[in-house]
Amino acid sequence: MSHTLPPLPYDYDALEPYISEEIMKLHHTKHHQTYVNALNAAEAAYAKASTPKERIALQAALKFNGGGHINHSLFWVNMTAPSEKGGIGGVLNDGPLKEAILASFGSLENLQKEFNTTTAGIQGSGWGWVGVNPTTKRLEITTTANQDPLLTHAPVIGVDIWEHAFYLQYKNVKADYLNAIWHVINFDEAQKRFIEATTGSKL
Repeated sequence: MSHTLPPLPYDYDALEPYISEEIMKLHHTKHHQTYVNALNAAEAAYAKASTPKERIALQAALKFNGGGHINHSLFWVNMTAPSEKGGIGGVLNDGPLKEAILASFGSLENLQKEFNTTTAGIQGSGWGWVGVNPTTKRLEITTTANQDPLLTHAPVIGVDIWEHAFYLQYKNVKADYLNAIWHVINFDEAQKRFIEATTGSKL
């Protein structure tokens, strides 16, 4: 079954001024679309492969492009219009996610500071994550390289730290991008994933 580019749940300019319309169009229609195309091609080649050597040779393409598709599909719904534009971006309401953030980090501000510091330290390209530890059910901050999907934790919030996610607007200042993105994080969506990860129930 072929993979397709998921539509954004908002307009390309909805995240401004924190993420520009130009970045969103390029990121969604060019970068994510490329991962989808390459994943479909790799899966088609894998289906036709007749030897273990041929299948092994395709593993890197499947991991990279499959991860890119998985990560970006989460990333888009992870964001929404900021509160000053009538959206809910950046707004953490009372509920299970807020309680978990307070339990693990003391405050949302502490979570943001620790997340930004950890994620800014990624060498090269990768992703920053807030995820649920499957053993302790507590929130933890972790990172993955390149387009590797998060497999050690259940992802709750993921932030793309590849340069294509911010360079047109923030140049090489990753810290400014990381500070800005919290204004468009969809905590309601993050809470749904948190509840699913900690209770096993789908909302």
